[in-house]
Amino acid sequence: METVQFKTNIKCSGCIATVTPVLNELAGADNWEVDLNSPDKVLTIAKDNLDKSEVRVAIEKAGYKAEALS
Repeated sequence: METVQFKTNIKCSGCIATVTPVLNELAGADNWEVDLNSPDKVLTIAKDNLDKSEVRVAIEKAGYKAEALS
């Protein structure tokens, strides 16, 4: 399964609670995680055929920023 990573400004468990419904709908529960210990707060999504711009837009609609990492 392909994984995609994004640098985000999701910084706490409250932020994760806000984006959980969006990411669960987009990628499915248990297919994503945010590393709160990373300085870049990296969001990793495991899903084949995932549109990076779709993820970015969904995160922005939830009030956060996401920048795809190569």
